[in-house]
Amino acid sequence: MTRARQVVLAVVAVWMVVYAVEGGEYGTTDLLALRAQVRAERSALDRLQHEVDSLRQVERALAEDPRVQEKVARELYGMIREGEILYQVVARDSTPR
Repeated sequence: MTRARQVVLAVVAVWMVVYAVEGGEYGTTDLLALRAQVRAERSALDRLQHEVDSLRQVERALAEDPRVQEKVARELYGMIREGEILYQVVARDSTPR
């Protein structure tokens, strides 16, 4: 076998290995990028699931826990019990008139 033929065969062999690893529609770098994307999406899904679980706990507490219901009524709506007196502190405007 001549030297030129050996070089051609070596080049073809290297090209075939490179094509096997990176060639086609989805190469190794595409596969690695897709795996990274899957990990990121799973992480985002886990965060969202945690948030949904927390919101379900809040919903359950608002629907079933009288202490939470009273706290919301007092803090958000300014409601008071019968016999209580509500005091509101208003900041005084410090600019001269």
